[in-house]
Amino acid sequence: MAELPDLINDLALILVSAGIVTIIFKRLKQPLVLGYIVAGFLVSPHMPYTASVADMDSIHLWADIGVMFLLFSLGLDFSFKKILKMGASPIISTITIIFFMSLLGVLVGRLFGWGKMDCIFLGGMLAMSSTTIIYKAFDDLGLRQQQFAGLVMSVLILEDILAIVMMVMLSAIASGNNPDSGQMIGSIVKIGFFLVLWLVVGIFAVPALLRKVRSLINAEVLLVVSLGLCCAMAVFSTKVGFSSAFGAFIMGSILAETIEAERIERLVEPVKNLFGAIFFVSVGMLVDPKILVDYALPIISLVLTILIGQSIFGSFAFMLGGESLRAAMRCGFSMAQIGEFSFIIASLGLSLGVISDFLYPVVVAVSVITTFLTPYMIRLATPAYNSIEHRLPKQLIKLLNHLSMSHPNTNQQSKWKRLLTQMTVNTLIYSILSAAMITVMFTFVLPVVRKMLPGWELHWYANAITGVLTILFIAPFLRAMVMKKNRSEEWKALWAESNVNHLPLLFTILIRVAIAVGFIFYICHFLTRFSNALIITIGVIAVGLMVVSRTIKQRSIKLERLFILNLRSRDIAAQVHGKKRPLYEGKLLDRDIHIAVFDVPMDTMWMGSSLRQLNFGQKYGIHITSILRANHRLNIPDGEYVLYPGDKLEVIGSDEQLSKFKEAVEKEVFGEDINLEDREMKLRQMIIGSDSPLVGKSLIESGIRDLYSCMVVGLEEGKENLSPVSPRRKFQDGDIIWIVGEEEALQALLTDN
Repeated sequence: MAELPDLINDLALILVSAGIVTIIFKRLKQPLVLGYIVAGFLVSPHMPYTASVADMDSIHLWADIGVMFLLFSLGLDFSFKKILKMGASPIISTITIIFFMSLLGVLVGRLFGWGKMDCIFLGGMLAMSSTTIIYKAFDDLGLRQQQFAGLVMSVLILEDILAIVMMVMLSAIASGNNPDSGQMIGSIVKIGFFLVLWLVVGIFAVPALLRKVRSLINAEVLLVVSLGLCCAMAVFSTKVGFSSAFGAFIMGSILAETIEAERIERLVEPVKNLFGAIFFVSVGMLVDPKILVDYALPIISLVLTILIGQSIFGSFAFMLGGESLRAAMRCGFSMAQIGEFSFIIASLGLSLGVISDFLYPVVVAVSVITTFLTPYMIRLATPAYNSIEHRLPKQLIKLLNHLSMSHPNTNQQSKWKRLLTQMTVNTLIYSILSAAMITVMFTFVLPVVRKMLPGWELHWYANAITGVLTILFIAPFLRAMVMKKNRSEEWKALWAESNVNHLPLLFTILIRVAIAVGFIFYICHFLTRFSNALIITIGVIAVGLMVVSRTIKQRSIKLERLFILNLRSRDIAAQVHGKKRPLYEGKLLDRDIHIAVFDVPMDTMWMGSSLRQLNFGQKYGIHITSILRANHRLNIPDGEYVLYPGDKLEVIGSDEQLSKFKEAVEKEVFGEDINLEDREMKLRQMIIGSDSPLVGKSLIESGIRDLYSCMVVGLEEGKENLSPVSPRRKFQDGDIIWIVGEEEALQALLTDN
């Protein structure tokens, strides 16, 4: 019989080891990520006392696939709309944390005399806190429903996004010996161009495709289609100079806006877990005990850098974002660790061959130590604040809270600012779409048309046909660029407020017309030898025709409505199914009052009780605003509404009130049945003798159900089937009845009767 390939043997070793170690870590209530890393260390070539992986190259290939699926899953859980709704506070906090922690990483690396690229990559690794580890820590400590935890998760989402961008930037830096500012700006522009292009085109095309074939897709097909789209975008991303992980994340974020997003996430999770486990095990394989001993001082220094740096600069960053000193410290202390993205950045550096071999195991060791310390750092925040509060002057504490919490609401912008921001965003998006369409036409269509019309005489016809088609294709974009927002509420209000606003408003139209004419100028200049004056004239006439054309207007509106429908499809589905959180959530005046959602456990003691009987308002001070059962939402339920297992409760209260309510939800349950084996139901035959107390009693009077918790299923009368027993039939001497019940109850019944 042929031997199995090394890859199969290695996978068996990896998965069995990972399974055993993660069970132990689950028992110890430690993050599973650490279990995978320990399992990788045990099966690595550096561990001489255990079996080792033979084919490291194949394992690293699978690990790369794991990174791709991890980021695809991250994209599925991410929505760009969430970022836009967050306002400026999380963005300010995130950028501040990344800047200071990256700077600290570079400085520490320099102090130890490490190379330039080692220091740059180390800075990137130290800037990335672990979303997985922090989420797990909040869950274990019962803090996930508290308001500061939501702030931390918002910043972590932004950090994950910036980590993707950072990976692209680090790749660009690693590709050049001495990248200058021009190259850096070019890389940023390239990232922004493709990011907007992929998102806009993806959100326009992918949901429409899934909507068309929705009736034909089952779970299996949806999984294959989703992973196919993920891999296709990963390939396309590498073709234009980015990483496969970046492309996978983008496709995940596109699919996150579809109705099928949650279903895809559930289907992809086992695949992500499998390949993710292989990735984290491969991380553990790179841990060399000798390197850890040799670099013990740098490891300790980096741990202290993260703990102290995040405690200080993290708290400072959240204060800049508008939080009080107490809330900022709770947020900053919670982020004092590094995790999965640090490993991914380290893997990138190794694959590019620009960082030293020692850096990876050093970072893994730092991550393991800081992960173990994460719960203690979260708990330390409040005592640390109390200590500072007692030592600092009260006026200074009051001043800090006033400065941090007095930021203007980002929604209260001037009309001019809102209008100009909307116009700028629209112009940028439509410019990118127009540029992409021109690139596609000139790269693919123009050569084909020229082949169809060969010869110098027909060359100009080929150029003219391509030029006209290109202008027709981008016409809806150019018209929307020029006309959109010209009749918005802000525009009308500014126009009516003052005659002084008329000229600037008209100037905004002129600027957008000039940009639109510029696109047509480029097309004509590339394809013809007309004079500049003639091309500008053609451009102005063409834009004018686009503005007055009803056909182009209808096309433009139709495309925009389809895009908005696709963008809102998941929100619409959430509203239909009663899962949409209320819009007033962000308008609660008291900072300490917010909304949380709780699941009623399946073994709750509250089942069958009404809200009046449970009296949550008096007990915990909270308000039940909505109850979601299946796909039905009941808003403002009255006191007679009865709770059942599986209900989702939307609750308003303070952090303290919600914590008490969460504790009650989890504790007021029936718990596990430790005598589960004794609950087996058995069937017994019972013959009623002349001395039985049951003789002369009816089934109701016998107490078989009430006293013994047993049930009579039939009377044996010599027939093929048992006869049903009437509740009022009196038992007689010689009756043979069949009874169902638990063993103990049956024994008691038979003994007594």
